[in-house]
Amino acid sequence: MSEVYARLAEMVVSGGIEEIQTLTQQAVDGGTEPREILDKGLLPGMEVVGQRFKEGDMYVPEVLLSARTMHAALDVLRPLLSESDQAGSGTIIIGTVEGDIHNVGKNLVAMVLEGAGFNVVDLGVDVKPEAFIDAAKEHKPDIVAMSALLTTTMPKMAETIEALQEAGIRDQVKVIAGGAPVTEEYVMEIGADGHALNAVLAVEKAKELLQR
Repeated sequence: MSEVYARLAEMVVSGGIEEIQTLTQQAVDGGTEPREILDKGLLPGMEVVGQRFKEGDMYVPEVLLSARTMHAALDVLRPLLSESDQAGSGTIIIGTVEGDIHNVGKNLVAMVLEGAGFNVVDLGVDVKPEAFIDAAKEHKPDIVAMSALLTTTMPKMAETIEALQEAGIRDQVKVIAGGAPVTEEYVMEIGADGHALNAVLAVEKAKELLQR
């Protein structure tokens, strides 16, 4: 069975979307537990992708293909995973803040987070602070992740954190902020818990925050 896990990991790294669905289904049909397929095959593959991206051996288009490949396998597994299994490493709600309709970076972050085992609730773009609050109350996430690609919309990140405080739930969630113009200094200034420069670092930061 270790050979199957190794092949699944290799497919995630290389981006074999069609092949990975077939192999995942074969593993399930052969009696392998869905959670083991995820933990021993798919997630190790995404860890390799993250490491290679960090080292400059993979680039955004390749990471995106790997994330899509991971999703193809998850499409097979998701109906078979228990509710606790689907929660994976934790739940994250993510969105591009109000006034900003850029979604490419946010979508990549969401896909890579899900590929890393997180349950991701994507709120889309132009997300008002109130919408973040409503989603936080509904989904009870571990982390709220915000993205902005315009300097003019960055203040909405601070407004969202203030809204979390006013709603009485700021101490129940960790907050990550990122996007091209967003610096670590700004993130600390507005009272967020972490800064993510790219999708791979977002995964690392999310895991780090959940261990605190």
